[in-house]
Amino acid sequence: MSTAPAPPDTEDHTPDPRRWKALWVTLAAGFMTLLDVSIVSVALPSIQQGLGTNPAGVQWVVSGYALTFGLALVPAGRLGDAFGRRTLFLIALVAFVVFSAACGAAPTIELLIVARLLQGFAAGTLAPQNSGLIQSMFRGAERGRAFGFFGATVGISTAAGPIVGGLLLALFGTSSGWRWIFYVNVPIGVVAVVLAARLVPRVGTTGDRKPIDWTGALLLGGAVLALLLPLVQAESGGITRLWWLFPVGVVLGVAFVLWERFELRRRREPLLDLRLVTETSGYAPGALVGLVYFTGFSGIWIVLAQFFQTGLGYTPLQSGLSVTAFAVGSAVSAVVAGRLVERYGRRLTVIGLGLVAIGLIGTSVVLLLVPGHVAGFCIIPTLLVGGIGGGFTISPNITMTLRNVPVRMAGSAGGALQTGQRVGAAVGTALVAGVFYGVLAASGRTYPVAIAGALGVAVLTTLFALGVAIGDLRHELRGAADPETGYPQTVSHD
Repeated sequence: MSTAPAPPDTEDHTPDPRRWKALWVTLAAGFMTLLDVSIVSVALPSIQQGLGTNPAGVQWVVSGYALTFGLALVPAGRLGDAFGRRTLFLIALVAFVVFSAACGAAPTIELLIVARLLQGFAAGTLAPQNSGLIQSMFRGAERGRAFGFFGATVGISTAAGPIVGGLLLALFGTSSGWRWIFYVNVPIGVVAVVLAARLVPRVGTTGDRKPIDWTGALLLGGAVLALLLPLVQAESGGITRLWWLFPVGVVLGVAFVLWERFELRRRREPLLDLRLVTETSGYAPGALVGLVYFTGFSGIWIVLAQFFQTGLGYTPLQSGLSVTAFAVGSAVSAVVAGRLVERYGRRLTVIGLGLVAIGLIGTSVVLLLVPGHVAGFCIIPTLLVGGIGGGFTISPNITMTLRNVPVRMAGSAGGALQTGQRVGAAVGTALVAGVFYGVLAASGRTYPVAIAGALGVAVLTTLFALGVAIGDLRHELRGAADPETGYPQTVSHD
């Protein structure tokens, strides 16, 4: 190992003239896959009614997608690094469209669950190709802008899911409207496949077809499955029934780390190069910030939907529109942050996390004090502040986490980063929802107190992420910087 004179951004690179058009196509595909994480939540009563199933069965429509999504990320990233991200992107996108149609046409809950599992696996295969393609197609300030748009896509898709779901249910009715939540992916996906085949360049493969570390894939997959399964089934008592999977997951995780170190000593290509965490500047703290932030960020949308719909009697559309301010603020600020990240770096994440905490605190105070019929209107300013902070958090953090990653490892690095986010989302959904329902029961079904308690958990996780970001900023300011780029010196993994 040796110290490289500059980060990967400065490698010789001839930009593809179609790169910005290709980016918009990949982001449209990524938006669909991430939207499907949250859009289904508002349609669960409709699905239960339409297919005549029970709550435990319909919960798998949400949790099954999240589960297979998380399982696919790291192996798919490694496959993209080895065999070409364009190829994996197109295969995954076609599969996602096919399984979306299968979800919409499912005549029984069993077939819907199977289709959702496969749809989630396709989405998880596509996701790391997105970040890997950005690493391959862009350099320097352009990469920051591209990740800004990517961050906006992540933030908007998560926050907009309830809005889009509520709108589709309002348009097509509650009995069969849930099918259009899946069907809407088909025409968009077909157009995206055609455009991606024409515009996405053949980049991202090293040409070095080393054997895939299937042992590592099985160990990591088992660890992720053991950790996620109890969490995604939390609403149906999964944590109580499946608690024993947590220590199993820890054991498998330790075995994975030991195996990957063994693979490195044998000079073989591991599934996930652990030097990304130990030696790549900014990767470890950035991944931790993403994991912790998504722990709070992902859970708040479910409890806000329950608060508005069950507690205040809002329709799904009204509930979705009540949180639109967060999505709007996140969209605008993520794009702006992408242009500023080269100049201000980790400072943007620190500012963003601070604004998210302020926005969530303000939202909980407003919901405690104002009458229910005006609550959706009164939280617009506080959610707007939180959304602006979210945009300043997600896209700069992705850029800062991946900026020093060698391009040949971009897929696996992006997959690992998003795996952490999916684990954080599962933990947060169980934790924030658990606090919401726990406080609701203890307070005699006082919904404002319950939502304030749940948002308080999200505030605490945000403050923890803020502490990690401040620590990384201090380390960055103390570290030796390259005189041309201002980046800390990086380590080559060649």
